[in-house]
Amino acid sequence: MSVRPQPSPLAYVPFVSVENMMHLVNAIGVERFIADLAGYIEDDFRRWPDFDKTPRVASHSAEGVIELMPTADAENYGFKYVNGHPKNTRDGYQTVTAFGVLSSVSNGYPILLSEMTVLTALRTAATSALVGRYLAPKGAEVMAMIGNGAQCEFQALAFRALCGINRLRLHDVDPAATEKATRNLRAQGFEITACADAQSAVEGAQIITTCTADKQYATILTDNMVGAGVHINAIGGDCPGKTELHRDILLRSDIFVEYPPQTRIEGEIQQLPADHPVHELWQVMRGEIPGRTHDKQITLFDSVGFATEDFSALRFVHERIAGTAFFEPLDMLADPDDPRDLFGMLQRAR
Repeated sequence: MSVRPQPSPLAYVPFVSVENMMHLVNAIGVERFIADLAGYIEDDFRRWPDFDKTPRVASHSAEGVIELMPTADAENYGFKYVNGHPKNTRDGYQTVTAFGVLSSVSNGYPILLSEMTVLTALRTAATSALVGRYLAPKGAEVMAMIGNGAQCEFQALAFRALCGINRLRLHDVDPAATEKATRNLRAQGFEITACADAQSAVEGAQIITTCTADKQYATILTDNMVGAGVHINAIGGDCPGKTELHRDILLRSDIFVEYPPQTRIEGEIQQLPADHPVHELWQVMRGEIPGRTHDKQITLFDSVGFATEDFSALRFVHERIAGTAFFEPLDMLADPDDPRDLFGMLQRAR
């Protein structure tokens, strides 16, 4: 029986499919995966000046948005393709889908192609909980989750893994979403209270996570719902014309962001003047500026997602799949015997 020649290391690109991503996550364990990924994200925030940075390139339509999110350091270049189409769920599609590429700067060759629909949910949750470790009040025990869709369970598991949160108060305008989240999270050992409205959900919560999907100027939290000392993890507003918080909440909060040029376009702070002061998370993680400073402070993570977080996730996956079966070699690199003879390779293929 003939043996098929194995490709050289430069002749193929490791491809992580959705199926293999799920196998990888389950092999490691969801909470361990999130916690380890958070470490990579934190490391990359701490070397923030090493990265090329630009707001993501977005193509907007009435139905949603398609975006490219690129960044690079001295060794690798990474990008993510991602969409956001809130109306998709009514047609049986995901609101968000994504894939990403990590490449070597030294020769331009891609070294990883990966699904990033599942991975984005994991990295978003990891970033939220990582920031919560810097900004949430000490001794926080209860988190309100307003918006119980695809992100909900990942956020809950991340905050338990990194911040010790095990008590959740859930609300969604769609009761079926809350029922789904309650079922899934109780099976993971969480103490769940399903709430009829957002006002009830935030009662007694020290952390408030908002993760709704509608592309509109919404008011998920009104000013009277937010008391002193809470941390708000606002992850739903992520494009122009899409917000979740009443403007007055922003004026009472110390606001922390990933990359101001992008957040001022897409985040909650699009409601504020361009010179309104914000704090950059990389400086907090490097110890250059403080995070939470007192018990009565309202901290707000105005999260829109930034390319370095996807870079961290791709870097993490690339290292974790080494020596495993959780990828497929993908034939996407031309590899002629003579690099100058691409045409000859084509002819030999006849």
